Amino acid sequence: MAHFYLQETLRTIDSRPGQVVTVDGAEARHAVTVSRVRPGDRLRLGNGAGLLLAGTVLTAEAAALTLRVDDASETPAATPRIRLVQALAKGDRDELAIQAATELGVDGVIPWSAARSITKWEGAKIAKGHERWSSIVREASKQSIRAWLPGVAPLASTKQLAVLAATTRMLLLEPTATRRLTEVAAPTDDRDILLVVGPEGGISPAELLLLEQAGATQVRLGDTVLRTSTAGPAALAILNATLGRW
Repeated sequence: MAHFYLQETLRTIDSRPGQVVTVDGAEARHAVTVSRVRPGDRLRLGNGAGLLLAGTVLTAEAAALTLRVDDASETPAATPRIRLVQALAKGDRDELAIQAATELGVDGVIPWSAARSITKWEGAKIAKGHERWSSIVREASKQSIRAWLPGVAPLASTKQLAVLAATTRMLLLEPTATRRLTEVAAPTDDRDILLVVGPEGGISPAELLLLEQAGATQVRLGDTVLRTSTAGPAALAILNATLGRW
């Protein structure tokens, strides 16, 4: 049962044992031509919205494969949701962050154009960058066999984050903060939790001030300074334990 594929058109009606479902498009091509899936193999399907199916392959063609459903499960959406606000970073550090966060169960990702971000998404790069992040999140979800596919929001500015801070529980990961994440990790209500991670140079003083005035809270992850690629996943692990996800 090593193979897992996403077919967003799957619905609860497709989950009855004995039901035959079809996988087509890029997922079918990858399954048949790359993973060498053949009739008789067992694999899992998900729709990225909580539904997971397990079954036996009946037919396997590059255009489409069919699967007989053996069993199914539905996982409710997490409450509160945890979203990672990841600042754009040079190299592949931002991509490493969202890949690991997806494997660890993050519920959504927001790319952030921070003041100190060296990498910029401008013009055609905005759509290209968003597509790239969406692909990384999708593949990481498949690798970790996730019932829910995290969404990748449009590129956000600091002012747009300030608007979100008014309606969410926004936690700014800042090495100089006086409060530890473990001191404030326990939820006080059902508001979404937003973990905000700055770029290589950190969150600027002006950004910290603006977001704090909007309702965000500065927190730190101990006495060391983590890279932008590891801070978000580390914080997410703490929240997973505190919220009883793990």
